Amino acid sequence: MSEHVLEVGSENFEDEVIKSDSTVVVDFWGPQCGPCLALMPQVEELARKYAGQAKVVKLDSSKNRRLCISLKVISLPTFLFYKGGQEVGRLTGNDLSIQAIEETLEQAMQN
Repeated sequence: MSEHVLEVGSENFEDEVIKSDSTVVVDFWGPQCGPCLALMPQVEELARKYAGQAKVVKLDSSKNRRLCISLKVISLPTFLFYKGGQEVGRLTGNDLSIQAIEETLEQAMQN
């Protein structure tokens, strides 16, 4: 795990995501999810690139099932984008690209 990517779970999701002053990207992943693991180095690079502008956090879905259900995250990988405590974007699916994630982050930061 990169120093720019924070691991979150049900115990700190509200503080780190909902109450955050910056735009937040939440990477929902699982240890059995091949596409999630393949994206991980690129997501960590994205976190480095946007350090100080946006926050990138990872949430292990296998350890936070109730939170995933409450957020309607039903497949992996899923990326949720938050600004001002509100979800402002959502990407999901095996064909997710780092380009799509970065474009959605840019849009979220501008809104």
